[in-house]
Amino acid sequence: MRDGGERVGQVMVTFVSRRNGRDEAGYAAAAERMDALAAAQPGYRGVDSMRNADGLGITLSYWADAASALAWRDHPEHAATRERGRERWYDDYAVTVSTVTRDYRWRAGDV
Repeated sequence: MRDGGERVGQVMVTFVSRRNGRDEAGYAAAAERMDALAAAQPGYRGVDSMRNADGLGITLSYWADAASALAWRDHPEHAATRERGRERWYDDYAVTVSTVTRDYRWRAGDV
């Protein structure tokens, strides 16, 4: 994505989580399924995600508008996976929803 505010006006959902390290295979399968399911939802605009060795992760998902983000939150399969996450995979998490007001990128070699 180049400079030009491609994400300005989109809703960004920030999910900060700490995994407990249990059931890695189950988590990996669920994460792969949620990535594919989210990408198929109306209003989905993308995701950025990273996790450190201690289990702290940050996932940013981008949505066309608040209604799209809420529809994803309320999707039945996503809700069921969220419950499994509370039971099996996470020690804690926090969700913050915001609107992107500015967006720019820099990459080596860009003019």
